[in-house]
Parts: sequence; structure tokens; C-alpha cells
Amino acid sequence: MRRIRRTVRLACAVVVAGALLAGCGPSGGAKDREGALTGMDMQGAAERADTMLYETVGAIKPEIEWVHRATTTGSCDVTRYWTVMTVVSEQRRGNFLGVVERFWKASDYQIKMVNPSTDLPTIIATSPDGFGLRVSFGYKGQAFFEVTSPCVEESKVAAPSKVANGRAYEGEIPTPNVRSDFWSAETPAPGSTPSP
Repeated sequence: MRRIRRTVRLACAVVVAGALLAGCGPSGGAKDREGALTGMDMQGAAERADTMLYETVGAIKPEIEWVHRATTTGSCDVTRYWTVMTVVSEQRRGNFLGVVERFWKASDYQIKMVNPSTDLPTIIATSPDGFGLRVSFGYKGQAFFEVTSPCVEESKVAAPSKVANGRAYEGEIPTPNVRSDFWSAETPAPGSTPSP
């Protein structure tokens, strides 16, 4: 399982790095000689990532429960990770990903990759200001969100200021454990056509 996660993370990093190197970087700010986005530091990038995540999960109806998972920093970037605690059945994962993809497209995010795998479905996108976004399903059908900033000025990064809408967990976050009448139903969503 760890090997699969590492492979998916590496694929995401390659896609995001390729997009940035290909000139799909920020359109609203200038870059300095080293390619860093001027006028934004890591804390600002983390807050921007949080906003993108809040907006994305806010578009998912019925509401899902999620928790903050981690924040990581590189030499000039920051990544926020969220974990979905709502059980999303295999029959409803396509609906879930469809809602996210439609919202990202409506937000002018460019869809870079869609992996329709039944085991590890994933969507990777890039925002107009150069942030990389990913939604994926992993072990036990748990959904994860990730947003990585472009290169920004180095700074300290605080934990997210807004409390997650799910319960707080001490230690390791468990597999999804919140039932939803809609998302956890083991039948195709009304009005959707089952996959062949």
C-alpha cells in the first residue's frame, strides 16, 4: 500500500513540476530569477491552499466530513493534506469525483489527469495561479485531498486556522467511519447510469 501511495505522490509531483516548468505557473504574480512567486510566502500559500480546499469540499453536496491530515514544506513550496471521514461507497465514487471535477473546471482549474481506476481513482488539476490539486481514493475507499503551492518565498507555516468539520483524532486518522445516506449508499446514485 505504501508503494502505491508513493507512486501516486511521485506522479502528482511530476505532473505539478512539469506544469510549472512548462510555463503554467502563476498568472497573477511575477516570478523572480529563481522562479519563486513574488509577493507570496509559504504561510500565504498555505492559506491559499486552505481556501481552495474549503471551496472544493463546500461544493460537495450532501456535505462530507473531513479532517486536516498534514502540512509539509519543501525548499520553496507547501502542501496541505485533508482526509475525508465520510464513507464513499464504490458505487458513489464516480459521483463524488464528478462533483469535484465539475467544480474545478468551473473554477478555471486545468484538469491534468483523470485516473478512472476502480482501486485508486484520482484527479489531478492545476489552478490558474500555479497550485497543484489532487483528489484520490486509497485504502478502504478513503478519499484524500491535497494542494501543493508553486515556489514561493520561504517562511514559517502555521496550522490551518479553521477547524475541520469532522471530529478530532488523537494520533493516526482512522479509515472512513462516518455514514451518509447518500455517499455511503451501495447503489448507483438516482439518475446516474451504472458503469458497464
